[in-house]
Amino acid sequence: MNFKKSLTLAVAAIALTASLGTAQAAGKRDSFRIAWTIYAGWIPWDYVKTSGIMDKWADKYDIDVEIVQINDYIESINQYTTGQFDGVVATSMDALSIPAASGVDTTALIVGDYSNGNDGIVSKDAKSVAELEGETINLVQLSVSHYLLARALEQNGLAEPDVNLVNTSDADIVAAFQGNTVRTVVTWNPLLSTVAETPGSHEIFDSSQIPGHIKDLTLVNTETLKVNPALGKALVGAWYEMMADLGADTAKGREVRAYLGEASGTDREGYEAQLDGMKMFYTPGAAIEFISSDQAYEAMDSVRQFSFEKGLLGEGAASADFVGIEFPGDRILGDESNLNLRFDTTYMQMAADDAL
Repeated sequence: MNFKKSLTLAVAAIALTASLGTAQAAGKRDSFRIAWTIYAGWIPWDYVKTSGIMDKWADKYDIDVEIVQINDYIESINQYTTGQFDGVVATSMDALSIPAASGVDTTALIVGDYSNGNDGIVSKDAKSVAELEGETINLVQLSVSHYLLARALEQNGLAEPDVNLVNTSDADIVAAFQGNTVRTVVTWNPLLSTVAETPGSHEIFDSSQIPGHIKDLTLVNTETLKVNPALGKALVGAWYEMMADLGADTAKGREVRAYLGEASGTDREGYEAQLDGMKMFYTPGAAIEFISSDQAYEAMDSVRQFSFEKGLLGEGAASADFVGIEFPGDRILGDESNLNLRFDTTYMQMAADDAL
């Protein structure tokens, strides 16, 4: 997949059809569709579906919620943005640069986790980030890997012009690194674990050194949520029922993690290793505390600055302030008149208060 091309097309073309998606979103409804793609922080939606937890909570509110797996991550966000889905899973950077930048008012209904080691830089030559100067680095450009590299360079007195970037598909990056030509890569798990096992390689930086910057979210269309609060209640209720088991050191918890490991192409131990590379918010209270913090606010400010610098906010963006981003406590980054990304804790607070 050409990530740069996908994002460019998304911001340019999707903006033309965003109004159609908004029109579809409006109105009281009883049937909804949520898209997800495979990643350790999002694959729990598969268990929510197959276990019957989603049906249980949907029935409680007299609605139907279809949880749909999409194999192409960017395409799933594109489809959400054009109104084919009512919600989607995405990182905070992609939530900003695709639906929000395209004019689709989007709410981060669930803040599931942030990467805390699941994204990293691995090199056969450099033993520190400082030693990357002049090196060629393979990565999916304009992805969270690119963002991670930018922050790593910045923290070590370097900048992008000090290195040479080669855009490489995530489908090709492991094989490329296992050959002789590619010397340094930036990627995410489970690919990260695989490349780090290559003899003679060194993992020299990971996302635990920029905590809170790569957030994993469940997004819903803001207008849909406003008119249909039952959707928010059912999704959040189902998610935290599942999370209570996922994070438990019990037979049930191990059963859930084994299921998700197999669904991810590994096993329970493999999936648990991926969870170790994430700061999981197993309770709504933990998620609320994080997203209400200065840490989350400042991290998102960094993400939006990077997104603007790379042209990910679209041709109409004169500055990083183009898209307004709302946080709990009425804190806003960017244009208040163009609020299109909202970290709304209303429904997570209901879950914390046992009010769903």
